Amino acid sequence: MLIAVGGNSLVRAGEKGTVAEQMANARRTAAAIVGLVREGYHLVVTHGNGPQVGAQLLRSERAADQAPGQTLDVCGACSQGEIGYILAQALHDELATAGLHIPVVSLVTQSIVSANDDAMKHPTKPIGPFYSRVQAEERHRQLGWQIVEDAARGYRRVVPSPEPVEIVEFEVIRSLMAEGVLVVACGGGGIPVVREKGDLHGVEAVIDKDRASALLASQLGVEIFAISTDTDFVYLDYKKPTQRPLMRVTASELEQHLEAGQFPPGNMGPKIESALHFLKTGGKEVVITSYEHLCEAVGGRAGTHIVPDAELVTQKLRVDLGVSAGGR
Repeated sequence: MLIAVGGNSLVRAGEKGTVAEQMANARRTAAAIVGLVREGYHLVVTHGNGPQVGAQLLRSERAADQAPGQTLDVCGACSQGEIGYILAQALHDELATAGLHIPVVSLVTQSIVSANDDAMKHPTKPIGPFYSRVQAEERHRQLGWQIVEDAARGYRRVVPSPEPVEIVEFEVIRSLMAEGVLVVACGGGGIPVVREKGDLHGVEAVIDKDRASALLASQLGVEIFAISTDTDFVYLDYKKPTQRPLMRVTASELEQHLEAGQFPPGNMGPKIESALHFLKTGGKEVVITSYEHLCEAVGGRAGTHIVPDAELVTQKLRVDLGVSAGGR
């Protein structure tokens, strides 16, 4: 199983994101993950980095008169190290408490993107703080940033969000898993890099962590792709009077809901697209829920379960046959 841990699992709503807060939240998330280890699952864990990489960028900008600034790819690497340390330590301690002697390693990971990806030419992903118009124009002039206006809150930098096509450290991750190591990897979708004449070069971009997680899950051949987020279910008509949860749904049904505009691009949309990608490349099941219900959801007692169309038909047939046999 691959578990993609959302950024909210480390920085909860209303929190400042201090190290102490992240440590406490990581311990609770780790307890849920270790619960699955006790059930016999072999895991790899990925994670988001939105709040942390934003803080890295802010520190870099505000200290620019005293220390060299950092590019976005380097900030991503820093946040991977930060979160990886926090998660790996929490997992180590929870495994020890459970009496499980399983090594844990956090791996700073690079994700290759195409320099010709359309997203590279059309930045759309907002990052960092909000600026006044004067501040935004200065940064555009001095740093070449692409800036967009948010009418309610000011101006903000936008960067490309290209599709990941390859995980550089994939073979290392697979080898570690084969040795029984619990691997934390692909933080924040991985550091975005392009390959030019055999060399790797970092680029100023952000990779969606669920897309990178789906790619890694498919390449590893795991059976289950679990996404831990800030809601217990995937909902239709989210936050409307007609809101209703999806319990179990086929890939084609979910795709219809996606095409109907049920899942916004900046929220649930990338998770749904990543889930569909995983299933189309051979995955057996995607589970989406909050970390509080992770163990229950994987056990089939909570969360949204997305399965290939053929699998749901087979399950229904088995149930029908079981009922008929019981009747006879």
